[in-house]
Amino acid sequence: MKKRRIDIAVISDVHLGTYGCHADELIIYLNSIQPKRLVLNGDIIDMWQFNKRYFPTTHMKVLRRLIEMASKGTEVYYITGNHDETLRKFSDTSMGNLHIVDKLVLNLDGKKAWFFHGDIFDISIQNAKWLAKLGGYGYNLLIVLNRVVNWALQKMGSERYSLSKRIKNSVKGALKYVSDFEKSAIELAIENEYDYVICGHIHQPKKEIRTTKKGGCMYLNSGDWVENLTALEYSFKRWKIYQYSHDKLSPFFADVELKDMDMQELLASIMAEKMQNEMKGESLLD
Repeated sequence: MKKRRIDIAVISDVHLGTYGCHADELIIYLNSIQPKRLVLNGDIIDMWQFNKRYFPTTHMKVLRRLIEMASKGTEVYYITGNHDETLRKFSDTSMGNLHIVDKLVLNLDGKKAWFFHGDIFDISIQNAKWLAKLGGYGYNLLIVLNRVVNWALQKMGSERYSLSKRIKNSVKGALKYVSDFEKSAIELAIENEYDYVICGHIHQPKKEIRTTKKGGCMYLNSGDWVENLTALEYSFKRWKIYQYSHDKLSPFFADVELKDMDMQELLASIMAEKMQNEMKGESLLD
C-alpha cells in the first residue's frame, strides 16, 4: 500500500515495556507514513518500569520499525525524556540516520521549531525523583485497571472510558500543572524567538497559537500512545494533530479481520462492496 509522504512526524510518550502501551496501533500508524524526519520526543522506552518479564513481541516490533525507517532514509531524532533518561549519557550521538539528543531545533520553511520532551518543567522530577517514579507506578496501575473496565464496557456495547482523563480533569492541581507547563514552554519559546515549541510529557495533545506582550508562537504537544494515541504531522507548511481513533487509514489493517486477509481478498472485498453500493443506487432510481 502507498504510504503518506509527510515532512515530519512527532510521537512521544509511547512507554514501551508497560501494560498501557498501544504498540499494535503505533505499528499500524508507522506503517502508514513515510516521513522525511521522525522526531521521537521522549519516553519512548519506559526504563523506570522496565521489566524483563514484560516486553512483548509487538513492543520489539516498534523498535525494529523505527530502526528500519532510519535505515531506509528517514532522519530519526530520539529526544530523551524522564522515563528514558538513561539515554542522556549518549546525548549528541549519531548512528547513521539515528540521532540521540536532549533537544532539537529545526528550520521549517523559514521558521524556527524547538523540540524537547518537557520534564525540565517538572519540579517533582527534579527534586524528588523517587516520588515521581512512585507516581509513575500508580499511573501504570490505573491504566491496567482502565483496560479491564473498557473490556467490560465493550462487552456490554458501551463506549470506552478513560479513568485517568476523568481524574486529571477533575483535580484542580492537575489542571493547574498542565496550564503552568504550557505557559512556561510558551514564554521560553517567545523569549528565544522560536516560532514553534513542540513538547510531550503531559500526555495532552494540543495545537494552539499563544501571544504575550513579548510576541507569539505556536504551542504543540504530541500527546501519547497510552491514552490518546496521537501524533503531530508537519507538511505543506502546516501542523496537524493525528488522532488514531479518527484518522487511521483502513488500507493499513485497522482491525484483526482485515489484518488476516491477503491482498487479493482485500481488493475483492472492496470491489464487492462497491458493486453492492452501485446496485443500491440503481434500485433507488427505479
